[in-house]
Amino acid sequence: MSDRQLVIFRHAKAAWPEGVPDIERPLAERGERDAPAAGRWLADNLGTIDITLCSPAARARETWTLAAGELAATPDTRYDERIYEASPGDLLAVVQDIEDDVVTAVLVGHNPGVSQLVAALSGERTELSTSGIAVLTWSGEWSDAGSVPVTLAETAKPRG
Repeated sequence: MSDRQLVIFRHAKAAWPEGVPDIERPLAERGERDAPAAGRWLADNLGTIDITLCSPAARARETWTLAAGELAATPDTRYDERIYEASPGDLLAVVQDIEDDVVTAVLVGHNPGVSQLVAALSGERTELSTSGIAVLTWSGEWSDAGSVPVTLAETAKPRG
């Protein structure tokens, strides 16, 4: 049994360009400033990140690229279609599929699913704003998420 650290990271502020499909919406200027600030927060507060699971939406990919640029080492990054437009149950399935050798994972996704997942796992109502971060911890395997006590260890709202 190991201690697990799951970092839920809501994408940075996105733009709403006319005629652009939702999945292709880019970051707004504020998002482009806030995402690196979130990356600096991750670098200062987390230590090694083993894997990042990211929504394939443009705004999530851009958020992670800018945030990861602030890290000493870029973790293995996987784009998982299950994260886009995901319910808390969909997101929980993604978390439960993480390999057992991973200690710290970052999940980059969207509201309302990411905020609902934090609440469902920790029992604490948390509304993640854009670029918002929630750090969840528990003892056990990734597959235990949702069936063991989970602690909301920290939340952050980094701004650039």
